[in-house]
Amino acid sequence: MAIIDFGGKKEKVVTRKEFSLDKARKVLKNEVVAVIGYGVQGPAQALNMKDNGINVIIGQSKAFKQDWDRAVADGWKPGKTLFDLDEALDRGTVIQILVSDAAQMKIWPLVKKYLTKGKALYFSHGFSITYRKTTKVVPPKDVDVLLVAPKGSGTSVRRNFLSGAGINSSYGVFQDATGRAEERCLALGVAIGSGYLFPTTFEHETNSDLTGERGVLMGCLAGVMEAQYDVLRAGGHSPSEAFNETVEELTQSLIRLVDEKGMDWMYSNCSATAQRGALDWKPKFKKATLPVFKALYKAVKSGAEAKRVIKVCGAADYRKRLDGELAQIRNSEMWRAGAAVRSLRPTEGAKKTSTKAAGIGGRGVN
Repeated sequence: MAIIDFGGKKEKVVTRKEFSLDKARKVLKNEVVAVIGYGVQGPAQALNMKDNGINVIIGQSKAFKQDWDRAVADGWKPGKTLFDLDEALDRGTVIQILVSDAAQMKIWPLVKKYLTKGKALYFSHGFSITYRKTTKVVPPKDVDVLLVAPKGSGTSVRRNFLSGAGINSSYGVFQDATGRAEERCLALGVAIGSGYLFPTTFEHETNSDLTGERGVLMGCLAGVMEAQYDVLRAGGHSPSEAFNETVEELTQSLIRLVDEKGMDWMYSNCSATAQRGALDWKPKFKKATLPVFKALYKAVKSGAEAKRVIKVCGAADYRKRLDGELAQIRNSEMWRAGAAVRSLRPTEGAKKTSTKAAGIGGRGVN
Protein backbone atom coordinates (compact mmCIF):
# COMPACT_ATOMS: atom_id res chain seq x y z
CA MET A 1 0.00 0.00 0.00
CA ALA A 2 1.02 3.60 -0.57
CA ILE A 3 0.79 6.07 2.28
CA ILE A 4 -0.69 9.40 1.19
CA ASP A 5 -1.16 12.59 3.20
CA PHE A 6 -4.81 13.64 2.91
CA GLY A 7 -5.03 17.13 4.37
CA GLY A 8 -2.76 16.37 7.31
CA LYS A 9 -3.96 12.81 7.93
CA LYS A 10 -1.98 9.97 6.42
CA GLU A 11 -3.97 7.12 4.88
CA LYS A 12 -3.11 3.89 3.15
CA VAL A 13 -4.31 3.50 -0.43
CA VAL A 14 -3.72 0.88 -3.10
CA THR A 15 -2.63 2.08 -6.53
CA ARG A 16 -1.93 0.12 -9.67
CA LYS A 17 1.76 0.36 -8.84
CA GLU A 18 1.28 -1.73 -5.69
CA PHE A 19 -1.35 -4.03 -7.21
CA SER A 20 -0.88 -4.29 -10.97
CA LEU A 21 -3.33 -5.57 -13.54
CA ASP A 22 -0.99 -8.52 -14.17
CA LYS A 23 -1.23 -9.43 -10.50
CA ALA A 24 -5.00 -9.10 -10.61
CA ARG A 25 -5.15 -11.45 -13.58
CA LYS A 26 -3.06 -14.02 -11.72
CA VAL A 27 -5.28 -13.82 -8.64
CA LEU A 28 -8.43 -14.22 -10.76
CA LYS A 29 -7.12 -16.70 -13.35
CA ASN A 30 -9.20 -19.59 -12.00
CA GLU A 31 -12.28 -17.53 -11.17
CA VAL A 32 -15.52 -17.18 -13.09
CA VAL A 33 -16.90 -13.74 -12.26
CA ALA A 34 -20.70 -13.73 -12.55
CA VAL A 35 -22.06 -10.20 -12.80
CA ILE A 36 -25.67 -10.33 -11.63
CA GLY A 37 -27.70 -7.50 -13.12
CA TYR A 38 -27.06 -5.54 -16.32
CA GLY A 39 -28.56 -2.22 -15.31
CA VAL A 40 -26.45 0.63 -13.90
CA GLN A 41 -23.07 -0.64 -12.64
CA GLY A 42 -23.26 -4.07 -14.29
CA PRO A 43 -22.42 -3.11 -17.88
CA ALA A 44 -19.45 -0.91 -16.95
CA GLN A 45 -17.83 -3.29 -14.49
CA ALA A 46 -18.44 -6.35 -16.67
CA LEU A 47 -17.10 -4.76 -19.86
CA ASN A 48 -14.06 -3.34 -18.06
CA MET A 49 -13.21 -6.75 -16.61
CA LYS A 50 -13.76 -8.43 -19.97
CA ASP A 51 -11.44 -5.91 -21.64
CA ASN A 52 -8.88 -6.61 -18.91
CA GLY A 53 -8.86 -10.33 -19.69
CA ILE A 54 -10.99 -11.59 -16.80
CA ASN A 55 -13.38 -14.53 -17.29
CA VAL A 56 -16.75 -12.79 -16.95
CA ILE A 57 -20.31 -13.99 -17.46
CA ILE A 58 -23.59 -12.11 -17.07
CA GLY A 59 -26.63 -13.19 -15.07
CA GLN A 60 -29.73 -11.29 -16.16
CA SER A 61 -33.40 -12.17 -15.94
CA LYS A 62 -35.07 -12.28 -19.36
CA ALA A 63 -38.10 -10.71 -17.72
CA PHE A 64 -36.22 -7.42 -17.87
CA LYS A 65 -36.04 -7.43 -21.66
CA GLN A 66 -34.38 -4.03 -22.00
CA ASP A 67 -31.40 -5.10 -19.86
CA TRP A 68 -31.15 -8.50 -21.57
CA ASP A 69 -31.19 -6.88 -25.00
CA ARG A 70 -28.59 -4.36 -23.92
CA ALA A 71 -26.29 -7.18 -22.82
CA VAL A 72 -26.71 -8.89 -26.19
CA ALA A 73 -26.02 -5.60 -27.99
CA ASP A 74 -22.83 -5.21 -25.92
CA GLY A 75 -21.53 -8.54 -27.22
CA TRP A 76 -22.51 -11.02 -24.49
CA LYS A 77 -23.59 -14.34 -26.03
CA PRO A 78 -26.70 -16.13 -24.73
CA GLY A 79 -25.75 -19.61 -23.55
CA LYS A 80 -22.03 -18.77 -23.59
CA THR A 81 -21.44 -15.60 -21.59
CA LEU A 82 -25.04 -14.49 -20.92
CA PHE A 83 -27.35 -16.59 -18.77
CA ASP A 84 -30.47 -16.43 -16.68
CA LEU A 85 -29.82 -15.86 -12.96
CA ASP A 86 -29.84 -19.52 -11.88
CA GLU A 87 -27.21 -20.68 -14.33
CA ALA A 88 -24.92 -17.66 -13.85
CA LEU A 89 -25.07 -18.07 -10.07
CA ASP A 90 -24.26 -21.77 -10.42
CA ARG A 91 -21.32 -21.18 -12.77
CA GLY A 92 -19.80 -18.21 -10.94
CA THR A 93 -17.08 -18.50 -8.30
CA VAL A 94 -17.30 -14.75 -7.67
CA ILE A 95 -20.88 -13.49 -7.50
CA GLN A 96 -21.09 -9.76 -8.15
CA ILE A 97 -24.48 -8.50 -7.00
CA LEU A 98 -25.02 -5.33 -9.03
CA VAL A 99 -28.80 -5.05 -8.99
CA SER A 100 -30.50 -2.32 -6.95
CA ASP A 101 -30.71 -2.57 -3.15
CA ALA A 102 -34.43 -3.35 -3.36
CA ALA A 103 -33.83 -6.05 -5.98
CA GLN A 104 -31.06 -7.60 -3.85
CA MET A 105 -33.62 -8.40 -1.16
CA LYS A 106 -35.96 -9.98 -3.69
CA ILE A 107 -33.37 -12.25 -5.33
CA TRP A 108 -31.45 -13.06 -2.14
CA PRO A 109 -33.09 -16.48 -1.50
CA LEU A 110 -32.02 -17.53 -5.00
CA VAL A 111 -28.50 -16.09 -4.63
CA LYS A 112 -27.98 -17.77 -1.25
CA LYS A 113 -28.90 -21.15 -2.74
CA TYR A 114 -25.78 -21.01 -4.94
CA LEU A 115 -23.31 -19.62 -2.39
CA THR A 116 -21.31 -22.78 -1.88
CA LYS A 117 -18.15 -23.00 0.21
CA GLY A 118 -15.22 -20.91 -1.05
CA LYS A 119 -17.16 -18.63 -3.36
CA ALA A 120 -16.94 -14.85 -3.07
CA LEU A 121 -19.94 -12.55 -2.75
CA TYR A 122 -19.21 -9.05 -4.08
CA PHE A 123 -21.14 -5.81 -3.61
CA SER A 124 -20.61 -2.27 -4.87
CA HIS A 125 -22.66 -0.76 -2.06
CA GLY A 126 -22.72 -1.82 1.58
CA PHE A 127 -26.46 -1.26 2.10
CA SER A 128 -27.74 -4.85 2.14
CA ILE A 129 -25.03 -6.06 4.53
CA THR A 130 -25.02 -3.00 6.78
CA TYR A 131 -28.81 -3.27 7.26
CA ARG A 132 -28.91 -7.07 7.09
CA LYS A 133 -31.35 -7.30 10.01
CA THR A 134 -33.83 -5.43 7.85
CA THR A 135 -32.86 -6.70 4.39
CA LYS A 136 -32.36 -10.33 5.55
CA VAL A 137 -29.24 -10.53 3.35
CA VAL A 138 -27.10 -12.70 5.65
CA PRO A 139 -24.29 -14.56 3.83
CA PRO A 140 -23.22 -18.09 4.80
CA LYS A 141 -20.09 -18.22 6.96
CA ASP A 142 -18.03 -20.17 4.44
CA VAL A 143 -17.94 -17.54 1.66
CA ASP A 144 -15.87 -14.37 1.27
CA VAL A 145 -17.90 -11.16 1.37
CA LEU A 146 -16.29 -8.28 -0.50
CA LEU A 147 -16.96 -4.63 -1.29
CA VAL A 148 -15.63 -2.54 -4.17
CA ALA A 149 -17.55 0.72 -4.48
CA PRO A 150 -16.62 2.96 -7.44
CA LYS A 151 -17.07 6.65 -6.63
CA GLY A 152 -19.15 7.33 -9.70
CA SER A 153 -22.01 6.13 -11.86
CA GLY A 154 -21.67 3.15 -14.17
CA THR A 155 -21.37 5.55 -17.10
CA SER A 156 -18.38 7.25 -15.45
CA VAL A 157 -16.78 3.91 -14.57
CA ARG A 158 -16.82 2.93 -18.23
CA ARG A 159 -15.84 6.33 -19.65
CA ASN A 160 -12.94 6.74 -17.26
CA PHE A 161 -11.73 3.23 -18.04
CA LEU A 162 -11.77 3.88 -21.77
CA SER A 163 -9.90 7.16 -21.29
CA GLY A 164 -7.24 5.38 -19.21
CA ALA A 165 -7.92 7.46 -16.10
CA GLY A 166 -9.90 4.97 -14.03
CA ILE A 167 -12.23 5.97 -11.21
CA ASN A 168 -11.46 5.86 -7.49
CA SER A 169 -13.11 3.10 -5.46
CA SER A 170 -13.38 2.17 -1.81
CA TYR A 171 -12.93 -1.46 -0.82
CA GLY A 172 -13.60 -3.58 2.23
CA VAL A 173 -13.89 -7.15 3.48
CA PHE A 174 -16.84 -8.12 5.64
CA GLN A 175 -16.03 -11.80 5.84
CA ASP A 176 -12.83 -13.70 5.06
CA ALA A 177 -13.66 -17.40 4.80
CA THR A 178 -10.86 -18.46 2.48
CA GLY A 179 -7.92 -16.42 3.76
CA ARG A 180 -7.76 -14.80 0.30
CA ALA A 181 -10.63 -12.33 0.65
CA GLU A 182 -8.57 -9.14 0.57
CA GLU A 183 -6.46 -10.36 -2.33
CA ARG A 184 -9.58 -11.25 -4.30
CA CYS A 185 -11.15 -7.92 -3.41
CA LEU A 186 -8.19 -5.85 -4.58
CA ALA A 187 -7.85 -7.90 -7.76
CA LEU A 188 -11.48 -7.24 -8.62
CA GLY A 189 -11.07 -3.55 -7.79
CA VAL A 190 -8.16 -3.29 -10.21
CA ALA A 191 -9.96 -5.42 -12.83
CA ILE A 192 -12.98 -3.10 -12.97
CA GLY A 193 -10.61 -0.21 -13.69
CA SER A 194 -10.21 1.60 -10.37
CA GLY A 195 -7.71 4.46 -10.44
CA TYR A 196 -6.84 3.76 -6.83
CA LEU A 197 -8.56 1.96 -3.95
CA PHE A 198 -8.96 3.18 -0.39
CA PRO A 199 -10.02 1.00 2.55
CA THR A 200 -13.39 1.29 4.22
CA THR A 201 -15.97 -0.89 5.95
CA PHE A 202 -19.42 -1.83 4.71
CA GLU A 203 -20.98 0.41 7.36
CA HIS A 204 -18.77 3.43 6.61
CA GLU A 205 -19.32 3.08 2.88
CA THR A 206 -23.07 2.93 3.38
CA ASN A 207 -23.20 5.94 5.69
CA SER A 208 -20.96 8.11 3.51
CA ASP A 209 -22.65 7.05 0.28
CA LEU A 210 -26.19 7.67 1.46
CA THR A 211 -25.18 11.02 2.92
CA GLY A 212 -23.32 12.07 -0.22
CA GLU A 213 -26.13 11.11 -2.60
CA ARG A 214 -28.76 12.91 -0.58
CA GLY A 215 -26.37 15.81 0.05
CA VAL A 216 -23.81 17.51 -2.15
CA LEU A 217 -23.71 14.94 -4.97
CA MET A 218 -27.41 14.94 -5.88
CA GLY A 219 -30.11 16.10 -3.47
CA CYS A 220 -28.47 19.26 -2.18
CA LEU A 221 -27.02 20.13 -5.58
CA ALA A 222 -30.40 19.89 -7.31
CA GLY A 223 -32.18 21.79 -4.54
CA VAL A 224 -29.63 24.63 -4.44
CA MET A 225 -29.68 24.94 -8.23
CA GLU A 226 -33.48 25.18 -8.25
CA ALA A 227 -33.42 27.84 -5.52
CA GLN A 228 -30.93 30.06 -7.35
CA TYR A 229 -32.70 29.60 -10.69
CA ASP A 230 -36.06 30.56 -9.16
CA VAL A 231 -34.59 33.67 -7.53
CA LEU A 232 -33.00 34.80 -10.80
CA ARG A 233 -36.21 34.21 -12.75
CA ALA A 234 -38.21 36.12 -10.14
CA GLY A 235 -35.68 38.93 -10.58
CA GLY A 236 -36.56 39.25 -14.25
CA HIS A 237 -33.71 37.22 -15.76
CA SER A 238 -34.41 35.08 -18.82
CA PRO A 239 -34.41 31.25 -18.60
CA SER A 240 -31.23 31.14 -20.68
CA GLU A 241 -29.42 33.59 -18.40
CA ALA A 242 -30.68 31.95 -15.21
CA PHE A 243 -29.64 28.48 -16.40
CA ASN A 244 -26.22 29.57 -17.63
CA GLU A 245 -25.42 31.34 -14.37
CA THR A 246 -26.71 28.43 -12.28
CA VAL A 247 -25.70 25.24 -14.09
CA GLU A 248 -23.83 25.72 -17.35
CA GLU A 249 -20.94 27.77 -15.97
CA LEU A 250 -20.55 25.35 -13.07
CA THR A 251 -20.51 22.17 -15.14
CA GLN A 252 -18.67 23.46 -18.21
CA SER A 253 -16.04 25.66 -16.56
CA LEU A 254 -15.68 26.10 -12.82
CA ILE A 255 -16.04 22.52 -11.59
CA ARG A 256 -13.36 21.50 -14.09
CA LEU A 257 -10.94 23.89 -12.39
CA VAL A 258 -11.84 22.36 -9.02
CA ASP A 259 -11.20 18.92 -10.50
CA GLU A 260 -7.86 20.04 -11.90
CA LYS A 261 -6.25 21.63 -8.84
CA GLY A 262 -8.80 22.28 -6.10
CA MET A 263 -11.23 24.93 -4.89
CA ASP A 264 -8.54 27.53 -4.14
CA TRP A 265 -7.25 27.12 -7.72
CA MET A 266 -10.72 27.76 -9.08
CA TYR A 267 -11.09 30.85 -6.86
CA SER A 268 -7.68 32.20 -7.85
CA ASN A 269 -8.53 31.85 -11.55
CA CYS A 270 -11.73 33.87 -11.38
CA SER A 271 -12.22 37.64 -11.21
CA ALA A 272 -11.51 39.55 -7.99
CA THR A 273 -15.23 40.33 -7.69
CA ALA A 274 -16.13 36.64 -7.96
CA GLN A 275 -13.41 35.66 -5.46
CA ARG A 276 -14.48 38.20 -2.85
CA GLY A 277 -18.14 37.37 -3.16
CA ALA A 278 -17.55 33.62 -2.94
CA LEU A 279 -15.28 33.92 0.10
CA ASP A 280 -17.72 36.21 1.92
CA TRP A 281 -20.85 34.19 1.18
CA LYS A 282 -19.40 30.70 1.66
CA PRO A 283 -19.70 30.81 5.49
CA LYS A 284 -23.35 31.86 5.22
CA PHE A 285 -24.21 28.85 3.07
CA LYS A 286 -22.29 26.54 5.39
CA LYS A 287 -24.13 27.90 8.42
CA ALA A 288 -27.48 27.52 6.67
CA THR A 289 -26.89 23.94 5.49
CA LEU A 290 -24.87 22.43 8.36
CA PRO A 291 -27.99 21.64 10.47
CA VAL A 292 -29.55 19.88 7.46
CA PHE A 293 -26.44 17.76 6.93
CA LYS A 294 -26.31 16.86 10.63
CA ALA A 295 -29.95 15.76 10.51
CA LEU A 296 -29.28 13.82 7.32
CA TYR A 297 -26.27 11.97 8.74
CA LYS A 298 -28.18 11.16 11.93
CA ALA A 299 -31.04 9.66 9.89
CA VAL A 300 -28.58 7.62 7.81
CA LYS A 301 -26.47 6.34 10.70
CA SER A 302 -29.48 5.38 12.81
CA GLY A 303 -30.92 3.28 9.99
CA ALA A 304 -34.07 5.40 9.79
CA GLU A 305 -33.28 6.50 6.25
CA ALA A 306 -32.69 2.91 5.14
CA LYS A 307 -36.03 1.77 6.58
CA ARG A 308 -37.80 4.68 4.87
CA VAL A 309 -36.17 3.94 1.51
CA ILE A 310 -36.94 0.20 1.71
CA LYS A 311 -40.58 0.96 2.48
CA VAL A 312 -40.98 3.56 -0.27
CA CYS A 313 -39.08 1.63 -2.95
CA GLY A 314 -40.95 -1.55 -2.10
CA ALA A 315 -44.38 -0.04 -2.76
CA ALA A 316 -46.34 -1.60 -5.62
CA ASP A 317 -46.74 1.73 -7.41
CA TYR A 318 -43.17 2.91 -6.86
CA ARG A 319 -42.06 2.75 -10.50
CA LYS A 320 -45.04 4.86 -11.58
CA ARG A 321 -44.35 7.35 -8.80
CA LEU A 322 -40.64 7.55 -9.68
CA ASP A 323 -41.37 8.10 -13.37
CA GLY A 324 -43.69 10.95 -12.40
CA GLU A 325 -41.10 12.58 -10.14
CA LEU A 326 -38.37 12.39 -12.76
CA ALA A 327 -40.74 13.71 -15.43
CA GLN A 328 -41.54 16.67 -13.19
CA ILE A 329 -37.84 17.56 -13.06
CA ARG A 330 -37.32 16.96 -16.79
CA ASN A 331 -40.35 19.06 -17.75
CA SER A 332 -39.60 21.96 -15.41
CA GLU A 333 -38.66 25.24 -17.05
CA MET A 334 -35.15 25.06 -15.63
CA TRP A 335 -34.27 21.71 -17.21
CA ARG A 336 -36.13 22.44 -20.44
CA ALA A 337 -33.90 25.51 -20.62
CA GLY A 338 -30.97 23.19 -19.95
CA ALA A 339 -31.89 20.97 -22.89
CA ALA A 340 -31.99 24.04 -25.14
CA VAL A 341 -28.62 25.27 -23.85
CA ARG A 342 -26.98 21.87 -24.40
CA SER A 343 -28.28 21.77 -27.97
CA LEU A 344 -26.39 25.00 -28.66
CA ARG A 345 -23.02 23.70 -27.50
CA PRO A 346 -20.47 23.26 -30.30
CA THR A 347 -19.52 19.75 -31.35
CA GLU A 348 -16.20 18.44 -30.04
CA GLY A 349 -14.45 19.14 -33.31
CA ALA A 350 -15.82 22.67 -33.61
CA LYS A 351 -15.09 23.30 -29.93
CA LYS A 352 -11.42 22.37 -30.31
CA THR A 353 -11.05 24.46 -33.47
CA SER A 354 -12.70 27.57 -32.04
CA THR A 355 -10.79 27.31 -28.76
CA LYS A 356 -7.45 26.96 -30.54
CA ALA A 357 -8.21 29.86 -32.87
CA ALA A 358 -9.32 32.17 -30.06
CA GLY A 359 -6.55 31.09 -27.68
CA ILE A 360 -8.96 30.87 -24.74
CA GLY A 361 -9.87 28.47 -21.98
CA GLY A 362 -13.18 28.37 -20.11
CA ARG A 363 -15.49 31.19 -19.11
CA GLY A 364 -14.57 32.95 -15.90
CA VAL A 365 -10.84 32.21 -16.15
CA ASN A 366 -8.40 35.12 -16.12
